[in-house]
Amino acid sequence: MSAAHVAIIGAGLIGQSWAIAFARGGCTVALHDRDRDVTAQAMKAIPASLDAMATLGLIQKGEPHSIYARIRAADRLEDALAGAVHLQENTPEDPRIKREVFAMLDAAADPEAVIASSSSALLPSDFVTGLAGAARCLVAHPLNPPHLIPAVELVPGPATTTETMARTRALMSAIGQSPIETTREIEGFIMNRLQGALLDEAFSLVDRGIATPGDIDTAMRDGLARRWAFMGPFETIDLNAPGGIADFMDRYGQAYAEIGRDRPSRPDWKSALQTRLSDHRRAALPTKDRADRIRWRDARLAHLARLLAEKDPE
Repeated sequence: MSAAHVAIIGAGLIGQSWAIAFARGGCTVALHDRDRDVTAQAMKAIPASLDAMATLGLIQKGEPHSIYARIRAADRLEDALAGAVHLQENTPEDPRIKREVFAMLDAAADPEAVIASSSSALLPSDFVTGLAGAARCLVAHPLNPPHLIPAVELVPGPATTTETMARTRALMSAIGQSPIETTREIEGFIMNRLQGALLDEAFSLVDRGIATPGDIDTAMRDGLARRWAFMGPFETIDLNAPGGIADFMDRYGQAYAEIGRDRPSRPDWKSALQTRLSDHRRAALPTKDRADRIRWRDARLAHLARLLAEKDPE
């Protein structure tokens, strides 16, 4: 659990969710919005979210009160920033607005504080270029809502230091999020690029009359997503061939090459990439442990099937 003090700038739905995530992780949180009514509404909405989490067993029954007690409304920006080691900005996806907000935060925050944006589309260089404190700024993009979905993308700008990235990763890990780092700026970050590739293929299959939208959704919901809910694509294929990921690439590489022959950015599986991926997987999962991991996968799939068969919560 982290005892850090965090300032949340922007108290809309993302800001509220971040406040819960940081407070659940042990941080004290100051929630600020330039519109005081938005902050007040957020403070009224947060208890309902915490009660829902407790009802579903995501937090203990007595925790909503203690988590909420670590969140306070801050009417003045200076009050919100006082003592904060991390600032999480959640203003609209407009580079002009973010440039103004980041300049204001950089001037007012403690010089050692990290300033992170929840931006889902803008690159750090779109709004921190030329900023005196650009070295401590980055994008920390969550999937919505972050208090229920742990993945958060950490994207550095050209001036962002390795220390800033390391501190942000450590804090996100400490509060129970799952940080993902890019080594440099890239449009769409990681998750949107992965989602975009899948959506493009889904749209193509429907557009060409190969499958209906409903069947595409079923293929994801009742097929690929079952494993991807708790394993990534590399671990999935690593467990799907007797010899691991390198074996999978040897067995099915040609078939996937034919499927993806029209994708201009498709890499050659028969390259140093195969060795790189195999080395990574064997470091993460030695060959001697693969059988145990396959049994773990099957047990998780069975557990997930049971949960999905239950009646939806009210």
